[in-house]
Parts: sequence; C-alpha cells; structure tokens
Amino acid sequence: MSFINNLWQKVLHPTKPWGGVEGGIAIIGGGSWATAIAKIVVGRTGHIGWYMRRSDRIAEFKRLGHNPAYLTTLNFDVSQISFYADLNAVARKYDTLIFVTPSPYLKNHLAKLTADISGKTIVTAVKGIVPDEDMVVSEYFHTRYNVPQDHILCIGGPSHAEEVAMDRLTYLTIGCTAEKTAEAFANVLRSDYVRVETSEDIMGIEYAAVLKNVYAICAGICNGLRYGDNFMAVLLTNCVREMDRYLTAVSPAKRNICDSAYLGDLTVTCYSNFSRNRTFGTMIGRGYSVKSAQLEMKMVAEGYYGTKCMMELNKQAKVDMPILNTVYDILYRQVNPAKAILTLTEKLT
Repeated sequence: MSFINNLWQKVLHPTKPWGGVEGGIAIIGGGSWATAIAKIVVGRTGHIGWYMRRSDRIAEFKRLGHNPAYLTTLNFDVSQISFYADLNAVARKYDTLIFVTPSPYLKNHLAKLTADISGKTIVTAVKGIVPDEDMVVSEYFHTRYNVPQDHILCIGGPSHAEEVAMDRLTYLTIGCTAEKTAEAFANVLRSDYVRVETSEDIMGIEYAAVLKNVYAICAGICNGLRYGDNFMAVLLTNCVREMDRYLTAVSPAKRNICDSAYLGDLTVTCYSNFSRNRTFGTMIGRGYSVKSAQLEMKMVAEGYYGTKCMMELNKQAKVDMPILNTVYDILYRQVNPAKAILTLTEKLT
C-alpha cells in the first residue's frame, strides 16, 4: 500500500483501511478531460474505477488499450482499471467519485443515480453550471444529494487535457472548504508533470471556470473577426475585471484574481488552440451560425450553455457584465457578431 493511499485514507476515512479496490477512487465520465484525469490518478494509485455510459465504448477501450473516442494516443494498462456501465454500481463500490462530464449532461446522468452518495467524497472537474438549477456543481451535490461541504472538492486551473496526456507541466488548484481534505487529494494528483495548490475558495474557482469559457467564446469571435493581439490583450484585461466583480459579488472571499485558478485558466482558454470554446467562437466570428458551429464540433463548447446560465444568475447579482451580455446577444439573440463586438469595444478600457 503506497504512502499516498495511506495519506488519503487517514485524512478522509480514518477508521477505514484501504482494502485494495474497495474504497478507492472512480472516474465518472468518458471524455478527454476524464481520460486525462484518469491517467493522473491511476499513475499515482495503481487502480481506478471508471464509469462510461456506453458499454460498447468500454469493450473497445479494453480491446485497444486506450479510449477509442478521446485522447486516442494515450495508452493505459487496462488491468489497473475496473470499468462500469452502471453508475450505481460504481457509486456504491468507491468512496471517492470524480465527476468529469460536460455540465449540460450532468443532471441527466445523475437522474440514473439511486445509490446514496451522502457519505462519499465528491470531486467535481465539471467546469459549468447545472442546467435548470443555476447552481455550480459543488452546490448541487450539497443541496440535492446531501453531501457535506467539507467532502466536496473541485479541480481548477489551466489544464488542457491534451497537454496532460503529453506529460506537459500543468498546475492545478484543488478547492475545498476543508484544508486537510484538499491537501490529501492534492497529493493524489501530484507528479513530475502535475503541480497542485489548494484553496478554500471552491465556489470562486467554479464560477471562474464557467466565466472563462464564456470569455473564450468572445475571444474566439474576435479572432474570427480578425481583431488583433493588441485588442485581445485589452479584452482579456476587461474579462479579468468582469470576473473579479462577479466573484466578489456572489462569493466574497480572500482571493487573488491573478492566481492561476482564475487568470491562468482564463488566459489559456482564450488563447490556446486546444480550447474548444475559443474554436467555437472563432467559427461564429467567421460567419457560422450557432447550430452549424455546434454540428461541426466534435466536443461540447460548455461556454455556450454557461452563457445562458450566467445571464440567469446575474439577474439576481446585478453585476455590470458587458462582455457576458455581448456573448449572450450573439449566441441567443442572433445579434450580428461584428456589430455586437464593435459596440463592446466602446465599453472597454
């Protein structure tokens, strides 16, 4: 039994021994970020449970030794993985569940859940809002499934799955109201290519992760409209200010908006060619309709759904958010992107 597994158990389950597979860590989701997190965790613990909703994809994974749909060059030792197509089975067997599903589909996935998870440790790597609930994911697990707040964590920070798959140096932030819990899970993730910090600002990290996707769509639209780097720098400066205003209004906490969980995640999502939200926005800026852009993309641009959710949430917060408003106008009110961005330029400083 490795030191890290000992530490994880002593902090979260002090009366429960590791016991091999039982009580371990399971991944919920089969996309690129889920695959990258699975690589990190299994590399540290030697075993994971892994839920994928499609049994045919599990069969292909076992045959090929890699995810057949995402990060296909990343190979796994499948003897270290217990696969499940039954969400309740994996939820009953494992004590720590890492949810890594696109936010628009999370609620539908959880509709299948009948197992009691109130005593589990829940980790959310979902960078979005729960549809129709207007809650960040940690809040939803606490209110809907009675998971104590100090048993809920989030994974934040600039972290493209493609770069994790290539062992490129990545900095993550683990958010949790309980410092010891955050530190224990941080140790599960730390490696030569993954460095991890902890923070008590779980809701701030989650809201920042939603907003950065919205802002990346805006950056992509501007890129598609051929705005240059000079303007992009001004846009991102204003995105940081807008994010800071919102976080301060809805989740007051001692935070530095320049930390990697906020500014870092925003920057990589707005600039990187790996960013699906930037790609989606670029297509809109080049003249694609929203529907045609969604059809052409193979992965979900969560910022599209996040934009609508954040507009609903801001009806209560009433924060000045001209960039959010502009993206909403383009995506949901069919305002001409060139005209909308030109109007936005007059509001930026």
